Amino acid sequence: MTTNYDSDVQGPPPLRDIRVLDLGRYQAGPRCALMFARMVIKVEALDGDESRANAPRVRGQSAYWVQYNSGKKSLAINLRTDEGKEVLRDLVKVSDIFLQNFRPGTVEKMGFGYDQLKSMNPRIVMINVSAYGQYGPYRDRVGFDQIGQALGGLMSMTGKDGDPPIRTYFPLIDRITALHGTIGALAALLERERTGIGQAIDVSLADTGFTVNEIPISAYLGDGQLEKREGNGVGVTNTYQTSDGWVFIIAVIDAMWERVCDALDKPEWKQDERMKTRAGRREHAELVEKTLAGWFRGRTTKVAVDHLSKFGIPVSPVNTTAQAAQDPHLHEREVMMEVPDPVAGKIHVTGKMIKFSRTPMVVGSTPLIGEHTDDILQDILGYSDEKVRALKEADVVRSAK
Repeated sequence: MTTNYDSDVQGPPPLRDIRVLDLGRYQAGPRCALMFARMVIKVEALDGDESRANAPRVRGQSAYWVQYNSGKKSLAINLRTDEGKEVLRDLVKVSDIFLQNFRPGTVEKMGFGYDQLKSMNPRIVMINVSAYGQYGPYRDRVGFDQIGQALGGLMSMTGKDGDPPIRTYFPLIDRITALHGTIGALAALLERERTGIGQAIDVSLADTGFTVNEIPISAYLGDGQLEKREGNGVGVTNTYQTSDGWVFIIAVIDAMWERVCDALDKPEWKQDERMKTRAGRREHAELVEKTLAGWFRGRTTKVAVDHLSKFGIPVSPVNTTAQAAQDPHLHEREVMMEVPDPVAGKIHVTGKMIKFSRTPMVVGSTPLIGEHTDDILQDILGYSDEKVRALKEADVVRSAK
C-alpha cells in the first residue's frame, strides 16, 4: 500500500500548540524558526527586519527574505523602549520557544537571557544561535556562514589540489546550524513533557563548520592522516561533459563499479586486477576517466542519465539554476511552492521539505511589517483597543492596518 504523504490533509499541523518567538535575523536563526511548521511570531523592528532589503528581488520583493519568513506572523515592535520590552515579556509568558541570534551577551543586556526568561516562564525553551557559541575562545567574534566553512576546514577540502580555498555557493553552515537548533528544540520540548521545565540550547556556525569536516578531522586526530582534496573526484566519482551539458556519477563501491562495467559493456574491466578495488581504480584513474569521458561526450545528458539509472548507478544531470527550476521533482514534490505575496503579487517560497502522512506541512505568505501586530496584542495577550492604540501612538509598536 502506498502511503499518502501530505496530500489533501485537512487536520492541524503537528506543532499546532507550540508558539515560537522568532527574534532571528539573516538565515541560521530565521530558518530554524521556519522548521517549526511556520507557527511563528516574527518579532522585528518598526522599520522591519534588515533582511527585507536583501537581493535578489522579484517584482520588488526580496526572494531572500521570503524563503525564511513565509507563513510567519509579524509583530513590529521597538525593543529599545521599556513598553516594548514589557510586550515581549508578556509574550514570553505564553510562548514555548524563544529564538535569538544576536551576539552573545546582547540578549542578556536586553533583559531576555535564559535566566530572565525562565523566571517569567519555566517551561520556555530558548534557542541561541551565534557565530562561535555562547562560550569558547572566540565567543565575542562576529561571523557568518563562510566563517564556519573556513574555521572547520571545509574550504581547504573543497576543490582540486592546488586550488585556493573554495567556499560552497549556498550557505551550507547556516542551513545545518538551523537544523541543529530545530532538532535540539524538539528534543527539549519532548523532555519538557516529562519534567515540566524548559532549557536553553546553544548552536553555532563554528560548531557546524567542524562537524561537516568531521571525518577528515577524526582521521587526523586518530593517527595524523591528512585527507587529500579530490575536486569532483576520481575513479568513477566525477563530472563528465555530455553533448549538451554535464553529468555527475558516483560509483565508489565495488558492486556499483561492476554495474558501470555492465552499463558501458566493458566485461573485461571486471576481470582487470587493476580495477577490482577502489584503491586500484584510483591508482589507474587516468584510464578510467579517459574511457568514461569519451562515452559521455557521445551522448546527451538525458540519454546518459536514463541509461545508467537503469543499471542502478547513482547519476544525475548537473543542472543549471534554470534547469533545476524546471525539474519535475521540484514541482511534483512541492519543494518550492508559489504563494500570494503582498509585494510581488505571488512568489515561490520553500515548500514542503518534510512530508507528513497524517498532518500538513504549513506553507504561507510572507507578512508585511507589523501585519499581525493587532491580532497578537489583542487575541493572544488580551490587550484592549485603547492600550494597542496608545502603544502605536507612542511608536512602541507598528501595525500594517
